[in-house]
Amino acid sequence: MINWKKINLERRLIMLVDLHIHESKYSLDSHVSLENIVAEAKSKGLDGIAITDHDDMQIKEEAKALSELLNYPIFVGVEYLTLEGDIVAFGIDQVPEGRIPAQEFIDIVKAAGGVCIAAHPFRNNNRGLENNLNIVKGLAGIEGFNGNTDKLSNLKAVETAKKLGIQTVGSSDAHHQHEVGKYATKLPFKVANIEELIEAIKTNKCTPRIYIDGEYKEIKEN
Repeated sequence: MINWKKINLERRLIMLVDLHIHESKYSLDSHVSLENIVAEAKSKGLDGIAITDHDDMQIKEEAKALSELLNYPIFVGVEYLTLEGDIVAFGIDQVPEGRIPAQEFIDIVKAAGGVCIAAHPFRNNNRGLENNLNIVKGLAGIEGFNGNTDKLSNLKAVETAKKLGIQTVGSSDAHHQHEVGKYATKLPFKVANIEELIEAIKTNKCTPRIYIDGEYKEIKEN
C-alpha cells in the first residue's frame, strides 16, 4: 500500500535546485534573461535556482529584488575560471582579480565559509579541472551531470566523484531558456538563503536529478 502521507511529507522536506545557470546581462555567452530563467524553472517544478555567471556576481541585487517579488529562491554564486579550470562557488562576496590556482580559490571560498563545486570537470574545452580533481582538496561537490556536457564526460566525472567520496550534483549550465532545469540537484532539506544552501551542500547528501517527461527523476549512477 502506498503511503501518500509519507511521500508528500518527503516532498515538502526536500528541495530541487538547478545549481548552475547563466543569464544574459553578465554572462555574454548567455541568451536568456533572469525573468525567463525563473519562468522556465517554475514551469518545470524547480524549487529554486542558482545564477552563476562567468567571473561575475553583479546580478546579486537584481536577483534579490526579483526573488522577494516572486517569493521564489534565487541564489547567486559564481563560475570562476581558475588556472586549472572552472569552479562554481557559493559564499564569497568578490571574485578574485585575474586568474589564480584552483587550490588557492578553493581555500579562499572555504575561509569565507562557502563551498566549491567542480564544473563539468571533463568537458572537452580546456575549462574543466580534469585530473586535477585528484590533486585539489576541499571540493564540496562535482558536477557529474552537466546539461551542456556530453554523456561520456559526465560519466567520467561521476566515476571520479565516487572514487574521491565527493557527492555528485546535477546542473543545467543553461545559456538558453529551454536548457534551464535539464539537470537539477535534490538538497537534503529546504533552504531559503545562501547560507542555508551552503549548509545543505556541505552535508555531502545532495543527489542529481534529470527532467524527463514533465518531472524530475532519480538518476541511476551505476
